[in-house]
Amino acid sequence: MPGTVLLLCLALGPVLRARCESTEEYDYDYLSINKTWVLTPKAQETDATQILNSLLKNYDNKLRPDIGIKPTFIDVDIYVNSIGPVSVIQMEYTIDIFFAQTWYDRRLRFNSTLKALTLNTNMVSRIWIPDTFFRNSKRADSHWITTPNQLLRIWNDGKVLYTLRLTIEAECLLQLQNFPMDTHSCPLVFSSYGYPREEIVYRWRRYSIEVSDQRTWRLYQFDFTGLRNTSEVLRTGAGEYMVMTVSFDLSRRMGYFAIQTYIPCILTVVLSWVSFWIKRDSTPARTSLGITTVLTMTTLSTISRKHLPRVSYITAMDLFVSVCFIFVFAALMEYATLNYLVGNKKPLEHSNRKARLPPAGAQVMPSFTTININNIMHWPPEIEDDEDEDPGSPCLEGKECERFFCCFEDCQTGMWREGRVRIHISRLDSYSRVFFPTAFLLFNIVYWIAYLYL
Repeated sequence: MPGTVLLLCLALGPVLRARCESTEEYDYDYLSINKTWVLTPKAQETDATQILNSLLKNYDNKLRPDIGIKPTFIDVDIYVNSIGPVSVIQMEYTIDIFFAQTWYDRRLRFNSTLKALTLNTNMVSRIWIPDTFFRNSKRADSHWITTPNQLLRIWNDGKVLYTLRLTIEAECLLQLQNFPMDTHSCPLVFSSYGYPREEIVYRWRRYSIEVSDQRTWRLYQFDFTGLRNTSEVLRTGAGEYMVMTVSFDLSRRMGYFAIQTYIPCILTVVLSWVSFWIKRDSTPARTSLGITTVLTMTTLSTISRKHLPRVSYITAMDLFVSVCFIFVFAALMEYATLNYLVGNKKPLEHSNRKARLPPAGAQVMPSFTTININNIMHWPPEIEDDEDEDPGSPCLEGKECERFFCCFEDCQTGMWREGRVRIHISRLDSYSRVFFPTAFLLFNIVYWIAYLYL
C-alpha cells in the first residue's frame, strides 16, 4: 500500500508543478497590467501639476484678460433648476439656477496632450473671474454642501468656464390691478459691478437659457408661460454698463380665489334675495337675514385683502367684493324702506269734511303711499265739499295710468309726473325679485368679459 501511494505521487508531480507555474505566470501578468493602469493617471497628474505651476507662476489675478487691448467678452448661460415660491406681499420670488460664464484668457494657454483641465474651487481665487452681480436680488446664497458647488475648467486655447449654483431671492414688482386674473413678468437682472462696457461685454448665446422639469417647481398659484432674455446699456455717472435681463412670464391660477372668495360672495348675494319672498310683516326674520348677509360680506372683504400688499389702487377682486356688498346692503335697505312706508301710512282724515262712500259697483283701489317732490302737490288730495266729486273713484281710463300707479285727476295730462312718484308698496318685493337678480347677472357678464377677454 505505501508503495502504491509513492508511485501515484511520482506520476502526478509534473502535472501539479505545471499547474502551479501557469497560475504564478497568470498572477504576475495581472499585476503587470495593473501596474501599467495605475501609472498612466499618475503621469497625467504630474503633467497637470506642471501645467498649473507654469500658468500661475507669473499670473496676476487682479488684471482682466487683454487689459488695455480690447474688452473681455463674457458668454453667459443659465440653467433654471426651479422657480418659486412667489411672495405677493413682499413682491419677490425665489429662483434656483446654475450660472455659467465663459471667456478667453490668453495667459492660461498651454501645450499638452490634455485638452482641458477640470479644477475645483481652490483654483477660483487664483485666477481672474468676472465681478458679476445681480442687480435686483435681495438675498443670494451659493450652495456649499457637501463641497462648494462650483466648477472651473480651462482649455488649452485659454478658454475658461466658470459655473456655480445660486439660490436668489429677487424683486418682482407686481401690478395687481387685475388681481387675481393678472399676469406678471419677473426679471433677473445682472451686470458687472465695476467694469464698464469698454472693458467687459456680456453676450447671450443662441440657447443660453434652459429650464428643468416644471413639475418640481413651487409656483403654487402661478403657471410658467415662458421667458425671454434681453440686453441693454445702462448709463450712469460711473460709465456705461452692459445689463443683461431674463424675464420669467407667470400667470396666476384662479382656482384658490374662486373657492375662497368669488363663490362665497355670489352665494351670499343670492342668500340676501331670500328676504324678498318672506312676508313683510315678518320683521325679525327679514332683519336678521339682512344683517347676517351684510356681516358675512364684511368678513369676506377682510379675508380677500389679507394676502395682498396694502396697495392704494382697486384690484379686480376689490371691485367684485364691493359690488357684492352693495347688493347685499341694498337688499337690507329695501326692507327698511318697505317697512318705513308701510308704517307711515295714515288713514284719510275727514276734518270737518264728509266723504261719500263709493257707489255700488265701483272698483276699490289698493293702498298707496306717495313721496312728495318739491311740494308741488299733496297726497291724498283734500276732499272738497262739492257733492258731485267722487273721492273713491277708480283710476282714469288708459293702461298708462294703471302702469304708473296714478289715481288722481291730472293723470291724463301728465302733470302728476312732474310733482310726485307713486309707489305701490305691496308690489315692492315683486319688483326686487326681478330687479336684483337681473342687475347682478348683468354685472357678472360685464365683469368677467372685461377682465378675462379685454
